Amino acid sequence: MKSRYLLLAGLLAVASTAQAGTVVCSGKVIALAYHSPDSFMVRLEGMNKAVFFCSPERIWTVAGTTHSTGPETCKTMYSTFLSAQMAGKRIESMYLDGDGAPATCQSFPADWASFNVRYFSVSP
Repeated sequence: MKSRYLLLAGLLAVASTAQAGTVVCSGKVIALAYHSPDSFMVRLEGMNKAVFFCSPERIWTVAGTTHSTGPETCKTMYSTFLSAQMAGKRIESMYLDGDGAPATCQSFPADWASFNVRYFSVSP
């Protein structure tokens, strides 16, 4: 009986994290946007839609990840994306975490999706 409870607990733990995910996208920044009241959006050439990635006014959290982004980090990320866009540089890898992360960067299912950028790198 105890082993059934352990098995059930294990299955529930896996099921509760199954919605969360990560997708890694790359490409040149083709869109940066500000959406009122306080969110930034980004789209790389390898993505089918722009996504919300942070807020310049508050700590950014999304369901499905324990990571968060503070306002100062958000502003720095936005500046880095803008600089990369202006210089024609590629974002080599941008890890987007959160519930509803698609299987590929070309399959974001909805407009206005929110993700946490855990890591990104810009080509030299």
